[in-house]
Order: sequence, then structure tokens, then C-alpha cells
Amino acid sequence: MPVPTDKLHIDLGERAYDILFGTDLLDTAGTILNDMFPGARFGIVTDTNVATEQLPRLIKALDGAGLEHQTITVPAGEASKRFDTLAEVVDGILEARLERGDIIIALGGGVIGDLAGFAAAITRRGMNFVQAPTSLLAQVDSSVGGKTGINTPRGKNLVGAFHQPKLVLADISALNTLSERQFRSGYAEMAKYGLIDDEDFFFWLEENWREIFDGGPARTSAIAHACAAKARFVIADEKETGARALLNLGHTFGHALEKITGYSDRLLHGEGVAIGMVMAHKFSAKLGLAPSQDGVRVARHLQLVGLPTTLGDIPGELADTNAMMDAITQDKKVSRGALTFILTKGIGQSFIEKNVDPELVVEFLEEMRAS
Repeated sequence: MPVPTDKLHIDLGERAYDILFGTDLLDTAGTILNDMFPGARFGIVTDTNVATEQLPRLIKALDGAGLEHQTITVPAGEASKRFDTLAEVVDGILEARLERGDIIIALGGGVIGDLAGFAAAITRRGMNFVQAPTSLLAQVDSSVGGKTGINTPRGKNLVGAFHQPKLVLADISALNTLSERQFRSGYAEMAKYGLIDDEDFFFWLEENWREIFDGGPARTSAIAHACAAKARFVIADEKETGARALLNLGHTFGHALEKITGYSDRLLHGEGVAIGMVMAHKFSAKLGLAPSQDGVRVARHLQLVGLPTTLGDIPGELADTNAMMDAITQDKKVSRGALTFILTKGIGQSFIEKNVDPELVVEFLEEMRAS
């Protein structure tokens, strides 16, 4: 594992930016933002949960630096990633008379980062924004890389834009207010980086996950390592035309599960990804691509930290296989109607597999439903 850093640079030329790590970044954000964006006004987009715990810290910091700001608050949860909520955020930005040179701050988890980032991308034909992720999932994944967007009834993240932030403020202390379930959900995305192409990191997580959950030094180290891993893919393939698609390990199955559970609290995003990563390993084993014991090992670790790993772990009755296949065929990686999956040859050996036979997928889903 690398030595923890307090800053990571994302080198994207004119779209380059830094990720700052720290325990009091929200409390010092006024000074940081004033130095970086002199004369700017700020529009804070947050949700009802974060508004209670973290918003007062940010407002105090902005007030202390003499910065003008407005807040737009939306309901917490995945259901806010939709057209009507996007319209409310855009209208709030315009009502506040924020100009093109002003800054949108996405204060919250992945939902807020995606929603506020997309609003910034389309309002006044493009405004700058800052990611201030307050969930583990957002800090290790969604706040980095410029993916923004909303869901539609037809699928997850099907409407959006690549719009890089100007800065990411990852305040590690904000994670202390997360519920255990939300923290576990974010941990699934952290584990993903080990399963993609870094088996040593996954093995390290197996040994150190308790310290990560307890808030010890391993937490900051793991977050920095995950961000560096994502940065590597983003720098190499910003618009996801190639290798960046590997970051979707587990997501084809996971997104389909989120859709058929109605983007609700029945299944959080990271929980869907956890089940999806186990399914990706099992599907790879079914196809003769990976040893079955690796899928067992992945499932065992995710179960140990408290994540769901099977379809049976999802509360309530699931829609049938046809509904799940309908969601899978709407996946963004589908090309000219052909299914594309991120599969694996083992832990840390994922790859992009195109033209996957739909009949094999249906057969596999039926097996998973029966197990």
C-alpha cells in the first residue's frame, strides 16, 4: 500500500484538477475556495440528510471567508437522480442568479455529485463545479472522473455528461456520520479496485478492513489508494471508450438490480455492485474463464463486512428474469445491440468481453435465482 497523501493530481491537461484529502477540509473550505476562485459566488447543492450533518460546517467556512452562497436542497436518496429534480436544481441555480463564472458545490454522496455535476454541465452551457463528497462511495469513486447524470425509468445513468470538477475536497471526517449500511455500500466500490487489476490491494483489504471501518490510519490510506487507481483509468481513457469500462466491474448486474428494485432503499448502489461483482466472478467461472474458488473468496469477504452477495439477500420479491434482462440490454456498454460485460480470469484479472450470448446470461440468471 502507498503512503497516504494529502493531495492527488488528476492530469487531464486543461481539465486537470486536484483531490485533497483531510480531516477538516469542510471547516477550511472557505479559505481554499477563496484562494482558488477569487470573486466567485457559490451554489451549494445538497440533500436533506447531509444538510443536517455537514452543511453547517461548510456554511460556517464560507461565511468566515466572506463568500456569498446559496443552498439548494433535494430529498436524500437515489430517487432524486431524475429529470424533475434536475429541473429543480437548475431552476435554483438560475433563481440565485449564479453566473457562468460562479461555482456549484456538490455537497453529498454519489447521488448529489452526479446530479449537481450534471446541472453544472448544462446550466448556462457549462458552469464550473467542486465535488465535496461526504460518503465513502463518493470519495473513492463517483466524485472522481467527471461522470455526471441522472437515471430514467429505462435504466441507470442513461442521461448525463462527462464534466470534470475543478476540485475534489474529500473530508475524511465526514464519513464518521455515515450509517454502517452506507459505509459498507461505499466499501464495495473500494474493493472493486482490487478485483479489477490489483489483487495485492484486495488481499490487503482482507487483512485491514476492520481498521478501515473503525476509522484507523488504514481508512485514509485505502481511500487515497482507491482514488489513485481510478485516476489512472480516467487519465488513460477520460470518455470511457476503452479500458475505463473496467471500472464497471459488477455494475451491469448491479445496475439492473437497482432498476428492478425501483432505485429505492431496498438496494443501495454499493450493495448492487457487491452482488454484481460476485455474479461477474460466478458468470466468468460458468463460462470457464475463471476458477470458481475466486468467486467464493470474493463472496466470503464481502459477506464478512456485511454486504449482500446473492439475489436472495435483496429484501422483497424480485421481478422476473425478463425484467432483469431488459435492464441489462439498456446498459451503456451495449454496442449495436451486442451485450458487453466486465468479466474476470480471477481476482485482479478483469477484462472487457464483447458479444456475450444473451441466452447464456438468461441461463445464468435463472441459476442465480434458484440458488
